[in-house]
This record gives sequence, C-alpha cells and structure tokens, in this order.
Amino acid sequence: MRRRRRKRLADQHAEASDQRVAVIGLGRFGSSLAHELTRRGWDVMGIDTDAQLVQRHSDALTHSAVADCTDPEVLRQLGVNEFTSAVVGIGTDIEASILITSNLLDEGVPNIWAKAISRQHGQILERLGAHHVVLPEHEMGERVAHLVTGRMLDFIEFDDDYALVKTVAPASATGVPLGQSQVRSKYGVTVVGIKRPGQDFTYATAETVIEKGDVIVVTGRTQAVETFAALN
Repeated sequence: MRRRRRKRLADQHAEASDQRVAVIGLGRFGSSLAHELTRRGWDVMGIDTDAQLVQRHSDALTHSAVADCTDPEVLRQLGVNEFTSAVVGIGTDIEASILITSNLLDEGVPNIWAKAISRQHGQILERLGAHHVVLPEHEMGERVAHLVTGRMLDFIEFDDDYALVKTVAPASATGVPLGQSQVRSKYGVTVVGIKRPGQDFTYATAETVIEKGDVIVVTGRTQAVETFAALN
C-alpha cells in the first residue's frame, strides 16, 4: 500500500512539473501568453530584463524575475533548465532571441517555443533546433486577410498546408446528404461540423443534410478550402 501511495504522489508531482513554463520576454506577446497560461492553472515564471515590465505583471504570475537569459548561468540560477517548457517571447532583439533559444537547447529543455518576427528569423530558430516557431504577426495577417474577403467566418492554417475554415454553406453543398453530395471528391474538403441558426454546432455525418444558411466547418488543403469557401 505504501509503495502504491508513493507512486501516486510521484505521478502527481510529475504531472504538476509538466505544467511549469518559463516565459522569457514580457512584451505584448509574452505577457498575454503568460497571463493566459496562469489563468489555466499553469505554474508560470515570467522573465524580462526590463524591471518595470516585470513589476507590472508580477502580481498575476506565479513567479517573476528581472534577468538576462542570454547568460546560460542565469538560466541555471533561475532553475529554468528544470522546466519541461519554455517560451522565448523576444522578437525585436533577434540576437538575444537566438542566444536564449540556444541556451535553452544546451540546457536540454524538452519543449521550446520561440517567437519570430520574420520568415528568415523563424528559419534560423528552426535550424537551431527550436521545437516550435511562432510568427504571430505574420499568421494573424494571413488570417485577417482571409476574413476580410467576406467568404470565411474564421480561418486557421496548420504547418502542413492544411486549414480549418468556418463558412456559410455554398448552394452546391445543400439539399442532399453529405454522403451523396460528393463534397470530398469534388472539392477535396471534409465537412466536420454544422450549425443551424439558433442551434449549437454538431458533428457532420454522411447522413447530414446541409440547408441554405447553415454555417459549416470544413477542413482540407489550404487551397481546397479557399476554393470551396469562394463558391459563396
């Protein structure tokens, strides 16, 4: 019994450790991310070289520190090398972004997210070995561009050239069950959800009949979902 109890406690400790993240750089991107992770119950350490920024966010975060993480010894003193996740939210100072990411990799942090301000910056971080590279301004610009056209209600693109789109159902997809409409074979997209006015979203099946005015969620290659949404 004692052995089982010790194992449960160890598992709980490991699970808690997995929810620790260091957010390095508390600008708009980093601070927003840190606050959201804290809200979701994560143990967040916010770090920045700007004492005023750290002071501004310290009450909302689990831990905070004024420190320069381009120095690997500083990372060790803060214990960041023991975290399972770290986010490098620095964008404008590319040299600092690269140095900090390199330090985190050298320390063996297993899950590193790094913000990039350009495609070239992102490519450098990827070649360095960052596990996830985020281009928030670029990705948001692409998303808004799709929404401005008026054909899509929401648009999310994934790295492997796949996208998830919310759009009003085009006439060519209405009136018959999805299994008979041949949406997938004709347009290369899959309808995964449907919402009728005044109702909640439900999963779509082969028997689902889309009606005029329905909002649908479709997925597929980016070009295919763009073409499908343009049928409206």
